[in-house]
Amino acid sequence: MMYEHLGARPRIHDTAVVAPTAVISGDVEIGPNCQVLHGAVITAEGGPISLGEHVIVMENALIRATSANAAHIGDHTLVGTLASIAGATVGEEVFLASGARVFNGALIGPRCEVRVNAIIQRRAVLPEGSVVPIGWVAVGDPVRLFSPDQADEIAAAMPALDFPGHVFGVDRDTPDLMVQLTERYASSLARHADDRRLDP
Repeated sequence: MMYEHLGARPRIHDTAVVAPTAVISGDVEIGPNCQVLHGAVITAEGGPISLGEHVIVMENALIRATSANAAHIGDHTLVGTLASIAGATVGEEVFLASGARVFNGALIGPRCEVRVNAIIQRRAVLPEGSVVPIGWVAVGDPVRLFSPDQADEIAAAMPALDFPGHVFGVDRDTPDLMVQLTERYASSLARHADDRRLDP
């Protein structure tokens, strides 16, 4: 399903194949020989999204751009089932396994592997050829890798990332943080009310 959002329409190369149950919304460019499988969602929420050549987006994966962070997926990259990418740049020949999560402002260099359920935190920078093991968390620039049992160390690295401030424009110390966050986000998402479906 294709949607015009905020006046922008998806642009799909004529050699790309998009499953009829995938959703492509807004300022999205899908390059030659890409494959977007059933249930995938590629939605430009105020920023552009581009997929290079021969990108494969597996079932139920999510790629989202925001006004603060565009999303780009390099050539010959595979985005696994249930993986999600929010406003990040992914280099060429990258493997994002099932359930991988890549957050706003992250940069993944060429030929990296982000294995099952691994997390690339906001603004983390993975150098070329990096491997993030199953379930591990990548934080920072230079990047540090944490195993899932290092919850305290991960938490200690997180406040500096200021996720609510960067993504939603709300100070982390705001007493009614979730009220402010959800009201702002809901207002932004409400812009979809005027979206127009482009395919029958």
